[in-house]
Amino acid sequence: MRFTIDRFEGEFALVELSDGSIVQIPKSILPIQVKEGDIVSLKIEVEETTNRKDSIEKKMAKLFKD
Repeated sequence: MRFTIDRFEGEFALVELSDGSIVQIPKSILPIQVKEGDIVSLKIEVEETTNRKDSIEKKMAKLFKD
């Protein structure tokens, strides 16, 4: 997913999605250097997600081991 930073209002960034709609998101979740007009990409880190799930499952198995 890609979106364009349209403008900032207080603690929010108003961003334009690919369908032309505008939504607001908290500025705190964006990189600090982002500015109006920047295009931001959002992607799912599939490998990192899998690694984290595996790690949690191992910890849970150790914790609840009979």
